[in-house]
Amino acid sequence: MQGQTQGELTEHGREQAREVRELMRERKIDAVVSSDLWRSVETAQIIAEPHHLTVCQTPLLRERDWGGFTGRFIPDLKDEVWPDDIESLDQLLARAQQFLNYISENYRNQTVIAVGHGIMNKAIQAVYHQKPMNQIQRMMNAEVRELTLSSADS
Repeated sequence: MQGQTQGELTEHGREQAREVRELMRERKIDAVVSSDLWRSVETAQIIAEPHHLTVCQTPLLRERDWGGFTGRFIPDLKDEVWPDDIESLDQLLARAQQFLNYISENYRNQTVIAVGHGIMNKAIQAVYHQKPMNQIQRMMNAEVRELTLSSADS
């Protein structure tokens, strides 16, 4: 559970980012926004290269804060009591809404690539689609999903 640790891309992760870069190379991109965690920033920088854009970093896109479970291996957590310092689902969804508001307010009518993390990406989509998170399909690494925001979404 990496949570909000900086982390680092593996060579495989860099290759996945290069694949997204090629997929997005010919698209009109106005901005690239990333979590401020290094593993996300590096991914965003690779994707932004052909567009000659600087990556804007925001903590709103950080992964869920796993508190005392950070750095632990998920299978080892079976039957453990969750510590009080884990970011709650309500807090995560509120942060997802803040991110959507941030994009609507700062990048109106622009095409933005947002590079985040698995659970946060799922939370953003849950808020966007107004569905519970368990109804949002898990995103794979380097998967691209498009959301269209309007002023009514903020």
